[in-house]
Amino acid sequence: MAEPHRIDPVTRPYEPSRLDPKPEGGAEGFFAVDLRVGTVVTAAPFPEAREPALQLTVDFGPVLGVLQTSAKISNYDPEELVGRQVVGAVNLGSRRIAGFVSQFLVLGGLEPDGTVRLLGTDAELPDGAPVG
Repeated sequence: MAEPHRIDPVTRPYEPSRLDPKPEGGAEGFFAVDLRVGTVVTAAPFPEAREPALQLTVDFGPVLGVLQTSAKISNYDPEELVGRQVVGAVNLGSRRIAGFVSQFLVLGGLEPDGTVRLLGTDAELPDGAPVG
């Protein structure tokens, strides 16, 4: 199992020059993940989480609907996320975090210290658009 994501400005665990590539997983595994574009409807602090996090609800369109997630993205003000499009992995199953059901994984790039920068689109897409 992969090591959990952490933020550490001292050891900088995600420094690209020190990260070995992961083993080859093949296209089949990658294409099994359903990546979709959605629009953030609400964003709020998640004080019950062990580490600083936000709770997001994201509209993934008429087929998937509105899903919720918890993410270690404390570097954003919740208000600035509402209306923003994000990318989510929507078929990984649900996970309970401090009593909250997280239904998808929001995707982001990691700065060397582990700070998450959310992935988005460079043009507005319909909610539920697949990522190819």
